[in-house]
Amino acid sequence: MSRQKIGYVAMVVREYDEAITFYTQQLSLTLVEDTPLGDGKRWVLLSPPGAAETCLLLAKASSPNQLNAVGNQTGGRVFLFLHTDDFWRDYPQMQNSGVRFLEAPKQEAYGTVAVFEDLYGNKWDLQELRKTDQ
Repeated sequence: MSRQKIGYVAMVVREYDEAITFYTQQLSLTLVEDTPLGDGKRWVLLSPPGAAETCLLLAKASSPNQLNAVGNQTGGRVFLFLHTDDFWRDYPQMQNSGVRFLEAPKQEAYGTVAVFEDLYGNKWDLQELRKTDQ
């Protein structure tokens, strides 16, 4: 049987360094790789602490169309889902680091969740799934 996985999810950003600073300092993501590719392009990968598979690939907007997509990659819907093993540890830490939550935390059938915005306005869910759902 074959095995597949999603390796990277590309996110269009305005500038590499501002995005790296936000994601590493305010969301506590780990900078996995930052390799110059020439002509101002870089291969920038980030991952949540303890994550071993899917990474966030930062892609600097290089056209007006791409620049228009920054902050609205999914047309206003939640774009990414950051799973945590301890919501009540990470939620206040993220608030204290300046992350803007759009709603108060709530209990859903699948676990605890709150929607927040990144520096560009992309919506994310911070989720701690019920133990049976992980």
